[in-house]
Amino acid sequence: MQLSRASGILLHPSSLPASPGIGTLGAEAYRFVDWLVEAGQSLWQVLPLGPTGYGDSPYASFSSFAGNPLLVDLDALVADGLLSREETAPPEWIRSEGPIDYGAVVHWKKPLLRIAARSFLGRGGSPAYRDFVKRAAFWLDEYALFMDIKDYHDRMASEEGKPGGLWHGLWPKELAARKRSALVAWARGREREIEERKAEQFFFFAQWEALRSYARAKGVSLIGDIPIFVAPDSADAWANQRLFQLTPGGAPLRVAGVPPDYFSETGQLWGNPLYDWKAMAHDRYRWWVARMRWTLSLVDYVRVDHFRGFESYWSVPSGEGTAVNGRWVKGPGAALFKALRRSFGDLPIIAEDLGVITDEVRALRERLGLPGMRVLQFAFDPAEAKKNGMINPFLPHMYEPNTVVYTGTHDNDTTLGWISAAGGDTLALVRRYLGAGASGPELARALVRAAYLSVAAFAIVPLQDVLGVGSEGRMNTPSTSGANWAWRAGRGTPGADEAAWLKELSFVSARNGLLAREQAPE
Repeated sequence: MQLSRASGILLHPSSLPASPGIGTLGAEAYRFVDWLVEAGQSLWQVLPLGPTGYGDSPYASFSSFAGNPLLVDLDALVADGLLSREETAPPEWIRSEGPIDYGAVVHWKKPLLRIAARSFLGRGGSPAYRDFVKRAAFWLDEYALFMDIKDYHDRMASEEGKPGGLWHGLWPKELAARKRSALVAWARGREREIEERKAEQFFFFAQWEALRSYARAKGVSLIGDIPIFVAPDSADAWANQRLFQLTPGGAPLRVAGVPPDYFSETGQLWGNPLYDWKAMAHDRYRWWVARMRWTLSLVDYVRVDHFRGFESYWSVPSGEGTAVNGRWVKGPGAALFKALRRSFGDLPIIAEDLGVITDEVRALRERLGLPGMRVLQFAFDPAEAKKNGMINPFLPHMYEPNTVVYTGTHDNDTTLGWISAAGGDTLALVRRYLGAGASGPELARALVRAAYLSVAAFAIVPLQDVLGVGSEGRMNTPSTSGANWAWRAGRGTPGADEAAWLKELSFVSARNGLLAREQAPE
C-alpha cells in the first residue's frame, strides 16, 4: 500500500476532554473532528476500541470485535429517550476533568447502560438493531454469552471475598470447556441479560458509525489499531480454543511477550495466549479474515501492532516472571497476508515494526509492500551516533517515503517529558540535528516540525505533543501497572492557536493537500 502525503493526530476517544468520567463518542468527539479540519489535518488515529478489563489497557480487551461500552455517550441515550437527564447526572465522585478513574466510571456507568438497554429492548428495539445483531452474530453471540458468564462468576467470587479469575480457572469445567448442554442451559436461563449486552454493543457501534460518517464527510480518515494477540480473559480465546496453544483445560501453554528492548531491560511479559498457527492455516486463517473485515468496516487504515510477531514471535513458558527466558518461534509469515489479500485486495495496513527487528522482518514487510513506522525519540541515541555516524534509521534523513513517522507512540513518554529526562549528550545531539534552541518546549515543537517536514508519507503526532504536555500526559509505561491509559485533555483543548500552528506546518510540508489548494487558481 502506497500512502499519500498527510498528517494527523493520535488521540484515543477516552482522552477526549470534558465528558463525565471518561472521553466518549459524543459532542467532544465531533468537536475534535472540527478542530482537525481547522488545523488542516486529515488523519485521526485511535487505540484499540474494545472493552477493557484488568489494567484498563485497550490492548487487553475482552473481545477483538466488541466496542467499549464505557465510551458510549449518555447524552445521546437521553436524546433517544432511553435515559432521563436526572439519571445521568454524574455523582460528585465522577470527575469531568483530570485523569480517568476507570473503577469509578465502571461503577457509575455500567448500571446506566443496562437501564438504557432494558428500555430500548422493552420498546422493541429497532430495525437498525436487528440488522446489527444479524451482521455481528459471528462474534456478538459468543461475546454476550462470555461476558454474562464471566460477570456472574466474578460477582459470586466477590461476594465470597475471593478475587475474580480467568475463565479457565474460575468457571465450572463444563462452561470453560464449552460443553454444549451447559451453554444451552445457561443461555436459556439468562436470555434477557444476554440480549441487553447485545443492545449495549449496538449503542457503541451506532455512535461510532455516526462519528465516522461525520469525519469522512469532513475529509478526515480514521486509523484504527489491531493488537496482534488477544487477551487471555477474552471471548476470542474462550470461543476459539482450538486456534490457540492451550492446555485441555484452557490455560495457556506458552505466552506472548518481547525480549529486552528499548522499553524494558527484562523484556515485556504480555501473558497473551499464543496462536496455533498450524490450526489457523488449516482453517485458511478464517478468524483473522473476519477480524480484519470487521475492523475495516470501522476505520480507513489499520495499524497492526507488533508486526514482527508474524515473522517470528517471542514464546515464553507460562508461569515465568519476566520475558527473559523466551525463544523465537516462526510465525505464519506471508501466508496470513496472502489470505487477507484474497479477501480484501490491497491492504490499508501500517506495520508497527519497532523493537527487535531483523533482516527477515524487514524483508517480509517490504515483500508485502506495507509502510512501517519510525519514532523520532529513538533517533538521538549518542552511542548509536558514535558507533554508526548519523545513520540511525529513526533519523528523518534516513526515511523511505512510504513510512509513518511519530514523535512518540502511546508507549513513549511525551516529547516534552522525554526531553526533560534526556541526558546532556542526547540533548546536544537533538539541538545539533534540529538547529533548535535549548528550551524544552522549543525543542519539542522542533521535533514535531521535523516529523512534518520529513519525507515520511504520514506524520502522526500525539495530542500531548501538540499541547506541550509533560510526563504527566504519558499514556502508558510498558511492563508497569497503575496510572496507565488515564490521561485526558484539558477542557477547551486543543484550541485555535494549536490549529493555526499545525495548519502552517501542513502547508509548508505539503501535507493534506493544503499546498495544492493554496496554489490553485481562483
